[in-house]
Amino acid sequence: MKALAPLPARSDPRVLVGRETFDDAGVFRLSDDLALVQTLDFFAAIVDDPYEFGQIAAANALSDVYAMGGEPLTALSIVGFPTGKLPISVLTEILRGGQDKVHESGAIILGGHSVIDEEVKFGLAVTGRVDPRRMLTNAAGEPGDVLILTKPLGTGFVTTALKRDLITRDVAGSTFDGMRLLNAAASRAALDVASRCATDVTGFGLLGHASHIARASNVSVRFRVATLPVYEQAYAAWTAGASPGGADRNLEYLAELVDWGPATPFQRAVVTDPQTSGGLLVAVRPDRASDYLSRVSGSVNVGELVALGSHLVTLE
Repeated sequence: MKALAPLPARSDPRVLVGRETFDDAGVFRLSDDLALVQTLDFFAAIVDDPYEFGQIAAANALSDVYAMGGEPLTALSIVGFPTGKLPISVLTEILRGGQDKVHESGAIILGGHSVIDEEVKFGLAVTGRVDPRRMLTNAAGEPGDVLILTKPLGTGFVTTALKRDLITRDVAGSTFDGMRLLNAAASRAALDVASRCATDVTGFGLLGHASHIARASNVSVRFRVATLPVYEQAYAAWTAGASPGGADRNLEYLAELVDWGPATPFQRAVVTDPQTSGGLLVAVRPDRASDYLSRVSGSVNVGELVALGSHLVTLE
């Protein structure tokens, strides 16, 4: 975002969500009851199986639309591929995995663009729709809102451990099941309980994305660190030394923004671990929290929003 700071932002009343609030996608109003949600996300392969990589990358990109309360409509594939180094069948399987996940969401792929690259990369540019009167944003949280996390943490540790052959794929099964899971049900449930604030937990880690809600909503975030759900393979991967490079950058960014409280070294690591296709972090009114938890399997009440204090985020 520092690279964007010198660039003037053009004001337009149709832009309901732009870059200012660090939201997951942009929102552009077409009418009083219809707006476009637009996002783009792609990354290098994190698993050896090409079909599985396509699924995870697609679920990750689609998640940005769900984080805004939107419905995905269309997608364009973005591909970097080392032609001549890998058989074209690998690319076919990546695209097949991405297409299957897009179709699962109810959207369609219209086309895409590819370039020759030194390593495999894949992702999507996704367009969705949302009712601007019912959308989710970082900026709509209020003190007293309950924070609910819909997937466990620790994907960065697990995928890094796999890359370094510290664990085997069969050991990491449930983590990959979680990364392939669409956030569609979590998003619909947020709208059903009249939530107006959510984000998905991806590369900035739980605390990074929580800090975006804090800044945009002018509140502080309080987490009960002992309640945070973690993939069962994450601790073993972390103790084996599998820390992704982005974790250090996240920790540096957050160092002065967080009251770390009683968090152990592993807990500090897991809340700054860069996630791939993580869950939604949803702010829900206290009287609707139980309703939300009953609608979304695996969701956990992990904290609340409070009046703005000396730190944007506090761990208790």
